[in-house]
Amino acid sequence: MKNLETRFREDVTTVEWQYLISHAQRDAIIFVTKHLDIIEVGVAIAQDDINSVQHWIDKTLIHKPSTAQLTTWNTDSSISFNTLIVQPFVLIQVI
Repeated sequence: MKNLETRFREDVTTVEWQYLISHAQRDAIIFVTKHLDIIEVGVAIAQDDINSVQHWIDKTLIHKPSTAQLTTWNTDSSISFNTLIVQPFVLIQVI
């Protein structure tokens, strides 16, 4: 059986914002800044690593998208994202 990190590395996909809008509408998106590895964040969330996740939230390294970000993404179709589904969330990171 594959470990979680290996599985998540295989699951990361690149998409444009239009494919993420429905997830944003259900408030399921977590934005991951470029300072973090999206895989590391996904593993921490999946394993309920509360200390790491809370630290990243406190440092604003992961967060729900802001209104300004949503506006930008809705108007600029050239932006692409790496995405990782960690139910019930979709982690996104600007490429």
